[in-house]
Amino acid sequence: MNVTPRRRTPDRPEEAERQEMTALLPPPSVPDLAPERERALRQAVLREATREEPAAARGGFGRMARTARPPRRRFQVRFVAPALACAVAGAIVAVNLSSTDDGPRDGTRIEAQETPEATRLLDRVALAAAEGERPEVAADQFVYVRSKVAYAGRSAGGGSVTLPPAHTRQVWLAADGSRPGLLREAGKPDSTLGDDAPVYTVDRPGATPRPSATGSGPSVTNPTHTYVATLPTDPVALLELIRQQTRGQGQDPDQRAFTAIGELLAETWAPPKVNAALYRAAGKIPGVTVVRTAKDAAGREGVAVARTARGQQTQWIFDRTSHAFLGERTVSTEAGDAGPAGTVLGTSAILAKAAVDRVGQAPRG
Repeated sequence: MNVTPRRRTPDRPEEAERQEMTALLPPPSVPDLAPERERALRQAVLREATREEPAAARGGFGRMARTARPPRRRFQVRFVAPALACAVAGAIVAVNLSSTDDGPRDGTRIEAQETPEATRLLDRVALAAAEGERPEVAADQFVYVRSKVAYAGRSAGGGSVTLPPAHTRQVWLAADGSRPGLLREAGKPDSTLGDDAPVYTVDRPGATPRPSATGSGPSVTNPTHTYVATLPTDPVALLELIRQQTRGQGQDPDQRAFTAIGELLAETWAPPKVNAALYRAAGKIPGVTVVRTAKDAAGREGVAVARTARGQQTQWIFDRTSHAFLGERTVSTEAGDAGPAGTVLGTSAILAKAAVDRVGQAPRG
């Protein structure tokens, strides 16, 4: 049935007519949000924007203590190379293969939509994030993140890359960066975070290891909870800051920014305004697409946004209903040393984030 909006009258202003015309437009294609839900989320964004900025945004928290080095995200193929191990003995080595695709290692074709749809999806994710609970973390506490992860790997002798079953990963990072943190993974010895051991990054198999730039204080690539709380909430300003602080780290600028945002989403516990800005900033990066079906390391199915670079695609997976960030997945899009197209290189699932008083302590519940 055709619906015709009523004619404007003196007691019926233009704004009311505009709202009625908007209601007649077809809904966006991904993913579904009930109109009343979206209106509530937008109102929450406006309310949040009127709140006072944190003290750090107006002048800082005073002198920043020595930062605890955050864990490098373990989305990489682990090539066990004796020569490389000798060259950087005693150091932390991360093979930074930072992009991928959806699908099993049998080479299943991955379908992705164009960037405008990804921008609309990320806008809805940002609206949901802005309504989230603000983290209550004291400066002397630790941010705790528990996840399920699996990393593909193979021996130095060659052969196919294999992805083992997902295991539990726990991280404790000092909120103000003043004390060492802790990385605990099932089946491995604990690792202290924030010690003086050098950190090297390998951008691709066969590349020369390079020292990671941790800088003299917290940054986008070396964040503390205190620092993350001060990030710009304007997505344009935030994206520019991320681009500046990730220069000289290999890959193209767009992929560096996408990777850095993904690390902040997975490894930190940002305030709602900052989380929303991170998603909106990601929506401004060229080449971001939608993958309609993807699963995290815990087997939770959702919708994903993704970006492909150097034969790999990195996916951020979101719950279809709540739009909560579930985890990531990295899959090869081209046949290569790691195996055929569709080989899963890494997967994760974020299970819990909380504030605790000391390293090794698990949150209640």
